Amino acid sequence: MPRNQFERMVFAFLTVLVTVHGYVFYSLYVVNGNNLMQVIGADSVLNAIGIQGGVYMFGRMFPIWAVIIIEFVCAYTLECLLGSPKSFMLACKMFNPRKTHPMMFETVIICCTVLIMCPTMSFLAAWMYYPYYAGFNIFSLFANWIKLICFNFPFAFFSQIFFIQPFVRWAFRKIFTRNIVAYNS
Repeated sequence: MPRNQFERMVFAFLTVLVTVHGYVFYSLYVVNGNNLMQVIGADSVLNAIGIQGGVYMFGRMFPIWAVIIIEFVCAYTLECLLGSPKSFMLACKMFNPRKTHPMMFETVIICCTVLIMCPTMSFLAAWMYYPYYAGFNIFSLFANWIKLICFNFPFAFFSQIFFIQPFVRWAFRKIFTRNIVAYNS
């Protein structure tokens, strides 16, 4: 889909923009929501976050918008520097892009991106959300990292394959319609 560096950057921006919001929602509501509501005694996750003063990150409380911005910057940087280039190289090692159907090859790239980005972002999240109030322990960090991979990988795989990438590809085609028509003619 993207044909040059600018288009790749826009494609990564769109992907990360949708993905970060999805993962923050997934992490706060699906994975931690019930526990958060029970501990705080609130009737909704959003109320519980408000009562506790934000989301625990880097050893202090941050508002949700700050969490999204921090995760967006980390994810966008990693996607541009590591995720996109390495996933394409890995997909090319498995399949020949000239002989493989484009839809199949794009799906392999998505799978490779999840394979690279999920453990990487989970490791960053293990650092960012580590319970620093309890003291630092490398084994706790490692256990939190593995736990995050186990929670995030199925969500990452299925959401990227079935929801996020189809939406991002549709939005990308709408934004770059002229470029796509010019390239195909």
